[in-house]
Amino acid sequence: MVRVPVITVDGPSGSGKGTLAQRIAEALGWHFLDSGVIYRVLGLMVERAGIGGENVDKITDMAKSMPLSFDQGRVLLDGEDVSRIIRTETIGNAASKVAALPQVREALLAWQRNYARSPGLVADGRDMGTVVFPQAKVKIFLTASAEERAQRRYKQLKEKGLGVNLARLTEEIRERDERDSKRAVAPLVASESAYQLDSTAMTIDEVYGQAMQIISTALSDIQS
Repeated sequence: MVRVPVITVDGPSGSGKGTLAQRIAEALGWHFLDSGVIYRVLGLMVERAGIGGENVDKITDMAKSMPLSFDQGRVLLDGEDVSRIIRTETIGNAASKVAALPQVREALLAWQRNYARSPGLVADGRDMGTVVFPQAKVKIFLTASAEERAQRRYKQLKEKGLGVNLARLTEEIRERDERDSKRAVAPLVASESAYQLDSTAMTIDEVYGQAMQIISTALSDIQS
């Protein structure tokens, strides 16, 4: 069986990993997986249902039967376009909480791995290179300071017409970093074999340029 080549882009919220991973996928003509969307949709479902984090079995059942689909860039939850609402920091925090549940991560593991299809996959998330695709050909860990990430998220949300407070946003990002990096299962950490990039003082074009140099060299070494 021929293994599909995978490139992973991991990092904290607001680091630019989603934008970077999507550009890499487009450049290579590979498939793209935004793993965060899966957890954000589940977080939205849990918020709407008013379920507490202690109800693990119920949340796990929701993860297994999530009516999630994609249509021309839109994220659909049982036919409803939730593309905008899942990008709010409130839902991001809800996603972080459900993602800390081992049973939920196990339920969604196969779903994510099945996304690896020919000619290749670029996957972005928090544990793509450490847990979901440990065999990935290239692993990139992208980060930036909490303050810079909050500024980026603030700008994105304001452009979408969503109300947001910068100070609160910065605090939420720090809280999420703390929770994601210290959770018992699949914590947010760089794989030992990952190339680490700090985008704090870089434009997305500069980050993309460095990432493509890394990828080009790595893929050339593999093919030679």
